[in-house]
Amino acid sequence: MSTVSASQSDNTVSTILGTIQHNLTSAKHLHVKKRDGRSVPFDEQRIADAIEKAFRAAYEIPDSQELDSTKQEHIQRVLQSVLVEVLHGMEQGQELEVERVQDTVEETLMRHGHFAVAKAFILYRSDRKKARVLSSDLTTQEEEEVTVQMIVHADGSKEELNPEKIQQEAERCCEGLALTSAPEVSEEVLTMLYDGVKTKEIEKALLFSARSRIEKEPSYTAVASRLLRNIVYREALAISPARDDAAKAHRDLFGDFIELGISLGRLTPELKMFDIDRLAEAIDLSRDEKFTYLGLQTIYDRYLIHNEGRRIETPQFFWMRVAMGLALQEQATEREDRAIEFYNVLSNMLFVSSTPTLFNAGTPHAQLSSCYLLTVDDDLDSIFKMVTDDARLSKWAGGLGNDWSSVRATGSHIQGTNGESQGIIPFLKVANDTAVAVNQGGKRKGAMCAYLETWHLDIEDFLDLRKNTGDERRRTHDMNTANWIPDLFMRRVAEGGKWTLFDPNEAPELHDLYGKAFEAKYEEYEAKAERGEMRLFKSIQANDLWRKMLSRLFETGHPWVTFKDPSNIRSPQDHAGVVHSSNLCTEILLNTSKDETAVCNLGSVNLVAHLREDGSINEELLSSTIHTAMRMLDNVIDINFYPTEEAKNANMRHRPVGLGMMGFQDALYVKGVSYASDTAVEFADEMTELVSYYAISASIDLAEERGAYGSYAGSKWSKGMLPIDTLALLKEDRGDHISVDETVRKDWEPVRKRLAQHGIRNSNTMAIAPTATIANITGLSQSIEPTYKHLFSKSNLSGDFTIVNTYLVADLKERGLWDAEMLDDLKYFDGVLTEIERIPEDLKQKYLTAFEIEPKWLIDCASRRQKWIDMGQSLNLYMAEPSGKKISDMYMHAWERGLKTTYYMRSLGATQVEKSTQDINRRGLQPRWMKSKSASSNISVERSAPKACAIDDPTCEACQ
Repeated sequence: MSTVSASQSDNTVSTILGTIQHNLTSAKHLHVKKRDGRSVPFDEQRIADAIEKAFRAAYEIPDSQELDSTKQEHIQRVLQSVLVEVLHGMEQGQELEVERVQDTVEETLMRHGHFAVAKAFILYRSDRKKARVLSSDLTTQEEEEVTVQMIVHADGSKEELNPEKIQQEAERCCEGLALTSAPEVSEEVLTMLYDGVKTKEIEKALLFSARSRIEKEPSYTAVASRLLRNIVYREALAISPARDDAAKAHRDLFGDFIELGISLGRLTPELKMFDIDRLAEAIDLSRDEKFTYLGLQTIYDRYLIHNEGRRIETPQFFWMRVAMGLALQEQATEREDRAIEFYNVLSNMLFVSSTPTLFNAGTPHAQLSSCYLLTVDDDLDSIFKMVTDDARLSKWAGGLGNDWSSVRATGSHIQGTNGESQGIIPFLKVANDTAVAVNQGGKRKGAMCAYLETWHLDIEDFLDLRKNTGDERRRTHDMNTANWIPDLFMRRVAEGGKWTLFDPNEAPELHDLYGKAFEAKYEEYEAKAERGEMRLFKSIQANDLWRKMLSRLFETGHPWVTFKDPSNIRSPQDHAGVVHSSNLCTEILLNTSKDETAVCNLGSVNLVAHLREDGSINEELLSSTIHTAMRMLDNVIDINFYPTEEAKNANMRHRPVGLGMMGFQDALYVKGVSYASDTAVEFADEMTELVSYYAISASIDLAEERGAYGSYAGSKWSKGMLPIDTLALLKEDRGDHISVDETVRKDWEPVRKRLAQHGIRNSNTMAIAPTATIANITGLSQSIEPTYKHLFSKSNLSGDFTIVNTYLVADLKERGLWDAEMLDDLKYFDGVLTEIERIPEDLKQKYLTAFEIEPKWLIDCASRRQKWIDMGQSLNLYMAEPSGKKISDMYMHAWERGLKTTYYMRSLGATQVEKSTQDINRRGLQPRWMKSKSASSNISVERSAPKACAIDDPTCEACQ
């Protein structure tokens, strides 16, 4: 075979092309012999297209993006060399065959040094051959070499593979979605198939083909969602979405689903009370389009009812099942109306109940509550009863908060045995192992948080529970921990004073006291200690203990910082007991005692769904949603399965619910507002006031209909006090060290009058939970969280998912900035915009990530919310460059802003977007913003650059 070197080709291009150019334009006798023997006119454009495809494949450049001038020049030079080679061969009498042309392209690419492109071209040729096989576009010779490929159905039967069905499935799922390509999705699958392939493997291949394209074009999340939806339809309904009317199948088969679920023991027979046909008619299949792929995959893996691995429930059956489960005890004449009302709110994702409710509504064991708070007395029976209760509660998907402050300290005298106590640590180890052994119904890891007050003599050992060094018998690696801090300690820190640790066996009153009463009794015990009248105590500098608390928080992410006094002083139930701790996620603040295990029932409002296109709040829709949501939450209390009698006692007597919110960051994007701005703080204030206004109003409506809760008399509500009014009590008790904005926008007088007239149905109405899982289901940013990164791999119990910020992509597209290079930049800079030079500054400010936002903005937004909330909020705080002073200032600011609790302090984690396709030589080793920085010497640390908590940690899904 004649060959020409690259340099020779380049030098002779003009000469040779000049002599034969007329052959390409006028001599129509030039033909190429195809594989099947046909002869077709020579077309240099087909060669050019093939070379361009190889370049695009090698450099991951989508068809929609124009090639840069350098690559266009490379393609032109390769094309010219190929033409020279091919046409020169023809002049030597060689027959022009398609395989010869393709061989020449490969050789030429390699001679020019385009090895990656040559590899892509070789793979392209191989893929095209496979596609010809599957589409039966074969030559006689190829037909002799290839056997007919068969697919295997779930029942074992076989059928000849029909590529058109695969192509049609892709086309249906891409229909109406701009910037998606059905051929790209289906052709990739066709090249991967083999004889005997199973239908489930084809379904998965289509799904993964679409899923792999989401990071480049977010519209593919809808394609992947539709493909998964079709899988669910085939699995649950045994229909083919291509041939059958899925909407009609849902109407016809809904009753069969109910009967099957009951017969299998998955659904409660009480569902037969409903008019099933009427509910079936209310099912709206178009609402399946509201799911993102991650959302649908999440409910497929963990929420849809299944039997022996097969889903018997579709997404809309799921929403209706939950709605029916929450309407079971409505009046018979209204039962269907209420179920449809609940279904419309849930399926439109205006409000979503918490995970336990979604898991268990409509099932024989309707444990619908989210979290439980327990306190323990200082005796062995009480301790092990709490451990047993923890196991029972965890079994049915409850997150747990345990108060250990009453248990005597290490060295304390044991009267019965005349021995010395080992303190709380050995018992905490038992509690930790219980959470591991009894997970949440086999669906989520068991999750527990232990709380201890700052004056407890074992507090320093408590701080070390999550360390990775030391005696493993005194470590609880699987249990969260939190400090329950009185205001007096914070004042001592601010003033540089001393702090005394006590044994609760000698200072038992401190556990149930708060505010000024606590301060008086505490100082009384300090005086006794100074006089030598106490056996066990320890006097230290408050700042030394504070630094140790923050050091451990920085090193291990624990214990969290929560505040005892504002949680109690502002509690509407101060007449009925004491708030001894918060829950697993630090948003629930309810009374506990040996007779009452506090229970809370959660759900969250989708803030984005209640904004108009211009970013204004749709107050009428918000009011309607919240009134329905509060009814659903209140119904949980009566329907609920209670694993312990103490839980039932508390819930039935006080009827607390926690209406929360999610998608706060998304709402800011819709409004065009940066989280780090006064406008965001004002929006947090305005939106939370509205949610509070309508939540309280809805609970008053329920009281008018159903009666006030049992312990209403004597509560702050009964005295006409709303959450906003309790700020004055906190200011009065604290004196200094508090600064909270008191702006009020709504006219609350009508609410106060109706409260005085009817009372209120629920002792507590609002709490902002993390919403980790239900935010995934609805495709929203979590709770009140800022954006973690704009492109990252999220891990949860359903697998790994690439998440790209669709709001950012839309803005970049609008400015003509979204392309492969931008995606490459986002990967390299770990989903952060700071150092991407071609992104305008206004977009960088709008799209600040969590670690770029100063914590003060998160705290100030939280402070504005807290003034309207009768419980608390799960507030994560972020710090990219932690130091002792910064961390101390941050938590002091949170305390002074009147926050009741905080949650994780997050530092930068180790997980980064996969960079295997990145050109490291072109980029350098590491972005400047990621380079490690040492912590201030104000905090002593045992290891550098620790990972306090990963935002994509699946164990963070315990509450919702």
